[in-house]
Amino acid sequence: MSLLRLAFAVGILVVALPVAALNTNVPAKGLPNATDYSAQVLPEFAGVVPWKTLAQVEPVKEGKKIVPRFSSDILSLDQKDVRVYGFMIPLEMTEQQQHFLLSAVPPHCPFCIPAGPDAIVEVKAKKPITYGFEPIVVAGRFSVLKNDPAGVLYRMNDAEFVIAPKR
Repeated sequence: MSLLRLAFAVGILVVALPVAALNTNVPAKGLPNATDYSAQVLPEFAGVVPWKTLAQVEPVKEGKKIVPRFSSDILSLDQKDVRVYGFMIPLEMTEQQQHFLLSAVPPHCPFCIPAGPDAIVEVKAKKPITYGFEPIVVAGRFSVLKNDPAGVLYRMNDAEFVIAPKR
């Protein structure tokens, strides 16, 4: 009978320890969304599109599809040369990145996208840009994608690295 109790106790520990390790200290108002979090880690600069502007999109049902509905502020950026400040998420296995994602929040996992589609810009650079962990500013031709099959909302072509303004 004591062997059965020992097995039961070990079983309880195997289940209970991982649950106890979870941090359940979620603030009463909930966790911040990517836009709110980015406002804490990325200051806004004049001449740089803020992430709170890019967050002005909502999913709406059209027929049997869910499509993005963009604010007039976002639509006014379409096919314009703009600057965006964010964290590089590499898509290539090299130090120099010519095709990457720019995110409103820093990556936390090498296999995870750290934010939703409203907090990501796909970037295709003119020349490769050195990968790093610090946020960067890129400038290029901005496109608002209304029906991208991959679910991407924003793309920047012919992008170039720009020195970030001093904080």
